[in-house]
Amino acid sequence: MSIVQNKKAFHDYFVEEKYEAGVIFEGWEVKSIRAGRVQIKEAYVIVRNGELFLIGCHISALPTASTHIDPDPVRTRKLLLHAEEIERLIGRVERAGYTLVPLDMHYKAGKIKLEIGLVKGKKQHDKRESEKQKEWTRDKQRLMRAK
Repeated sequence: MSIVQNKKAFHDYFVEEKYEAGVIFEGWEVKSIRAGRVQIKEAYVIVRNGELFLIGCHISALPTASTHIDPDPVRTRKLLLHAEEIERLIGRVERAGYTLVPLDMHYKAGKIKLEIGLVKGKKQHDKRESEKQKEWTRDKQRLMRAK
């Protein structure tokens, strides 16, 4: 079951591969995510010291969260993947034009998982072309329903 999706990523990038990663959260963050107070539109993934980190994911604290902590809504969060997956991703990201972007945050077996994509940036004409393609498939569907 999806919690939040990054639709902007599909508009701005070509998604080459998808990976499912665990994320290290604090307790108040999990409560906020379950309440739907998370946003990954501006987020991205970086490689630092052979590890992957999620930057820019905004998780708003609940007003009923503990008062003894000072929640940081955009803190850097570590991603959990198998070592061989991390090595493969590091090798691909170091090549020109590839980056890692969060695509979807969802539940899997009661745990919160993040789907990250290995993406390549779209040029402006590619964005226009994909928009035309979407409109054409919508028009085809309308025409098929009308008959």
